[in-house]
Amino acid sequence: IPHRQEAKYAGAHVLIRPASAGTGVIAGGAMRAVLESAGIKNVLAKSLGSSNPHNVVKATFNALKALRDAKTIANARGISVSKVFQG
Repeated sequence: IPHRQEAKYAGAHVLIRPASAGTGVIAGGAMRAVLESAGIKNVLAKSLGSSNPHNVVKATFNALKALRDAKTIANARGISVSKVFQG
């Protein structure tokens, strides 16, 4: 996970954050299943609001779809990749 991401679907609100190497997947229920099947190794995740697993899964997919890498952000801003990290 390159950066922190929040997403909503109906009443479900999810928060996904990057974690240091070796942390593993720290998430509950339906979110853990989605993140593990996506092949994500080190992540901290929290589900807020609705605990309906269908809505949590859809909110998790929305969060994963909204992730952008440094190269995409640099192209959108018209700056170099190193400037993205250095400010």
